Amino acid sequence: MSVRNFKETAIYKKAFVLAMEIFAVSKSFPKEERYSLTDQIRRSSRSVCANLSEAYRKRQYPAHFVSKISDCDAENSETGVWLDFSFNCDYINENTYKDLIAKNEEVGKLLTQLAVSSPRNR
Repeated sequence: MSVRNFKETAIYKKAFVLAMEIFAVSKSFPKEERYSLTDQIRRSSRSVCANLSEAYRKRQYPAHFVSKISDCDAENSETGVWLDFSFNCDYINENTYKDLIAKNEEVGKLLTQLAVSSPRNR
């Protein structure tokens, strides 16, 4: 991450857009899901961005940086599972699901590239 501000990175921008889109679609989830699926999918998608912030601050320590990127990837993977549940419970339609999953997978690929390109892994 040679960018001065982590918010300027493509990965942060994509993860933030995904989290905001998930927030928007989750507004229509049933009330009985409020303290389970709705909270979980919102939390995990937002956590990707928050952990990127922490990773950026720790980038001078390669082991810590990679650890935080790993946390990002775990949260992103969790978000994908919640998207699966959302679709299979008929809370989101197929087009929305495919769009969000594609964005989720793109964030995952970028996180993997970032971890692999870290000085710790060279």
